Amino acid sequence: MGGGAEGPVTEARLRTFAQMERRYEERDTGYFVGLLGHDDYVVRTRATCILVDFGGEDKVEHVARVLKDDPNELVRHEAAFSLGQMGYSSCVGHLAEATVGDPSMFVRHEAAIALGVVGNREAKDALTRALGDPEGPVVESAVVALSNIEFMETLSKNEKFARLTGG
Repeated sequence: MGGGAEGPVTEARLRTFAQMERRYEERDTGYFVGLLGHDDYVVRTRATCILVDFGGEDKVEHVARVLKDDPNELVRHEAAFSLGQMGYSSCVGHLAEATVGDPSMFVRHEAAIALGVVGNREAKDALTRALGDPEGPVVESAVVALSNIEFMETLSKNEKFARLTGG
C-alpha cells in the first residue's frame, strides 16, 4: 500500500473512477474493500467514503483498518471522519487509539472530533489524555468532544442535534 499515483488527475485515475461508479450502482462492497489497498491515495479515500455511504456496522472493521494502517495521513483523516459519521459504539476504540497514538496531528484532531460526534462515554479516557497533546488543535478538539459528550449525558433531549454539534 504505497502512496503512489500522486499529483493531478490521471487517465488511470479517471478510468478507475468510472469503474467505481459502475460498482457503486451495483453496491459491490467487496470491490470497494479491495480498493482500500489501491496504490492511489485518492482512490483509497473515495473507497473509504463509499463504504461508509453503503452503511452497516460490518463496514467498521474495514474503515478502522484504513485508520490504523494507511500510509497517507489524508486517507487516515478521512477514515477518522467517516467512523465518526457512522456513529457506532464499535468505532470508539479505533478512534480513541488514533486520538492518542496517530503520528499525524491532522488525524489525532479528526479522531478526537469524531469521538465527540459518536458521543460515547467510553471515549472520555482517550479524550482526557488528548488534553495533554502537544498540538493545540488536538487539545481544542478534545475539549469540544468532551463538552459534547457531557452535554449528551446530562442535557440533550435531541440526539441528532447533539451529534450535529459534536464536532
